[in-house]
Amino acid sequence: MHGSADIGPLDRPDAVRVPPDDPGRGRHRLTTQAQVYVLLSVMTVLVLICAGIGAWLLNQTASVSDELVDRIAPARTSAARLQNALIDQETGVRGFLLTGQPAFLEPYTEGVATERDEAAQITALVGGRPDLVADLTAIREAGAEWRRTYAAPNIAAVQAGGHPDDAQLDAGKRAFDRIRTLFQAQTDHFDQTRAHARADLVRMRNLRDWAFIAMLGLFVLTGLAFAVLFHLSVGRPLRALRAASRKVAWGDFGHHIPAQGPADLRDVAHDVELMRRRIVEALHESQEQRAALTEQTAHLDAQTVELRRSNAELEQFAYVASHDLQEPLRKVASFCQMLERRYADKLDERGMTYISFAVDGAKRMQVLINDLLTFSRVGRLNDARVRVALDDSLNTALANLAGGIEESDGRVERPERLPEIVGDPSLLTMLWQNLIGNSIKFRSPDRAPVVRVDCAEEPDSGLWRLSVTDNGIGIGAAFTEKVFIIFQRLHTREAYGGTGIGLALCKKIVEFHGGRIWIDTDYTDGTRIRFTLPAPAPAVPDDDAVSALEGDPA
Repeated sequence: MHGSADIGPLDRPDAVRVPPDDPGRGRHRLTTQAQVYVLLSVMTVLVLICAGIGAWLLNQTASVSDELVDRIAPARTSAARLQNALIDQETGVRGFLLTGQPAFLEPYTEGVATERDEAAQITALVGGRPDLVADLTAIREAGAEWRRTYAAPNIAAVQAGGHPDDAQLDAGKRAFDRIRTLFQAQTDHFDQTRAHARADLVRMRNLRDWAFIAMLGLFVLTGLAFAVLFHLSVGRPLRALRAASRKVAWGDFGHHIPAQGPADLRDVAHDVELMRRRIVEALHESQEQRAALTEQTAHLDAQTVELRRSNAELEQFAYVASHDLQEPLRKVASFCQMLERRYADKLDERGMTYISFAVDGAKRMQVLINDLLTFSRVGRLNDARVRVALDDSLNTALANLAGGIEESDGRVERPERLPEIVGDPSLLTMLWQNLIGNSIKFRSPDRAPVVRVDCAEEPDSGLWRLSVTDNGIGIGAAFTEKVFIIFQRLHTREAYGGTGIGLALCKKIVEFHGGRIWIDTDYTDGTRIRFTLPAPAPAVPDDDAVSALEGDPA
């Protein structure tokens, strides 16, 4: 990221802070969701209108089709059967009049019944069409007139033994011919009605098809219009916001984020612009902090150089202390002892006491110098990092303290097995030796010292918690921190010897290994010093070891 991007004067931190609310924020513009709802509402209304029109067209087409198939066609068939029934009546009457046989009257009788039934059927089917009803009425009236004036009188006359003359037969034939003319008119009217119905059906089907094509086109055009509108109102502002955000992301922090489109997109753009300005402010602050850190780093580098120089001088001092200072002390002690041996008979008791003080002071000075050297070398010269069995370092420490333990009739209790850690074997031996040595030194005068070493693993911490507990004189709660400070003593040298460096050295060793040390104030029967040491990380086998374990010949 370009942390040093140029930033315009309007974007300086003192001119940025929190910008006021965008005046276009919350205006009458709809949100993206509201626009989608409006478009869906318009589309729903359009679908409902088109569905209504389609349903009406389908209903009209079905109505015309039903009219043609279920009414006109069956009515025309019934009309044909009605005409045939009248013709059967005329044929039966004529045969009876010519032969006088009653069998010829059966077609007449059946024809009358068929005429009545088919007339009722035609009325039920096309009763709403006046022209067809008029044709039916005319045919029925003509048929009734023919039966009344011709068929019935002549049948009665023949049944009475008479015989109709040719004039009567001709009159009946002319009367029925008029009925035939009505037949033709009825047939023509039915054909015209069927033709009109078929034309209506074709017209409605064409209208339906064109209407469906138009609705499909309307849907396509509406979808395109909605897509264009959505692109203009949402897509384009989103692309502009994305492009502006990318410029800012690539380091152009002075680029302004435009607020366009629906209300929610404008709000997002406004918030992104606010974030950009806050980033500019944070960038300037970080640059100022980096400059300050650079200055501090330079100062720390200078201090580091000075510290290295001081450490070099301390090392030189340690060398001088270990050689140049101890040699005069050894000479003082040696010559004082020589004075004591050679002039013992010439010196009084006070002179011998002075010589004893001088020798004791020189020896204590040597011990103090050696302890100081040991304390200063922890973590500097002794920096071995190996796996150390605490059992081995404890054994070495107990061997070094064997004389003092035996002299005090003391006893050291320890676990069967102590863990391994990573550290310096010499320092760990020194740690055990100082802790157990203090327990032996500061023992109670009325009982033999008993020192117990304990060890437990702290759960979920990766640390071993160890402790050294004794039954000695104990340490008061007020002094639990003081005893770990170098040269701090709780007793006089006449009561208990030492330089006051032991526990300070233990603290430095424990902290050097990554642990901590403290005094358990809950234990009151002596002193219990607890300390922690890190457990070693589990060893990760190398590839060769893994291959050997898996039986891989490679």
